[in-house]
Amino acid sequence: MKKNILKSIHDATCAISILKQEKSLAFIQSAAEMISECFKNEKKIILAGNGGSLCDAMHFCEELTGFYRKKRKALPAIVLSEPGHLTCVSNDIGYEHVFSRGVEALGNKNDIFICLTTSGNSENLYRAVQKAKEKEMRTICFLGKTGGKMKGIGDLEWIIEGFEFSDRIQEAHMTAIHIIIEMIENLIFYKMEKLEKQDFALSK
Repeated sequence: MKKNILKSIHDATCAISILKQEKSLAFIQSAAEMISECFKNEKKIILAGNGGSLCDAMHFCEELTGFYRKKRKALPAIVLSEPGHLTCVSNDIGYEHVFSRGVEALGNKNDIFICLTTSGNSENLYRAVQKAKEKEMRTICFLGKTGGKMKGIGDLEWIIEGFEFSDRIQEAHMTAIHIIIEMIENLIFYKMEKLEKQDFALSK
């Protein structure tokens, strides 16, 4: 068993090390800047995913509406996870429509739709991205494996390649999410806080 545990630890470490790649760093920076600008313009983000990726989307959301590292103003984020909506839409017209209907109901121009899918082939998320584009929203896609049918359709995308199963992909996604949130807080609150302190000191 120890050998298997060490292999899993090795695979997890490899997944996290992908964040050091230039394309990963560029994605994290661009996502943080895009979302920060969205919030500064008093717009919101809407998130969605299936299964474990939905849990990651929920975690992303609560770190923004709640707190991450320090107390600060709540940031507007909605995750499409309400059971009544999901079961109503899936029962009436099909599960492939659950997220696009949510985007149609809640999304506005210049909001951001963020989807998480380890395969890139989730039909409900594909339709949601298309709906977001119709509503002139920006789109960010966290993908895995080859990127699937969703490769290339988002304004910003990140693909975790080289892993057969979803767990390692989700671990990389979640680490990136935490770093993105940290950068958002720095961009919106803490750098601004430092500048205000400097301006105050100069005015004395």
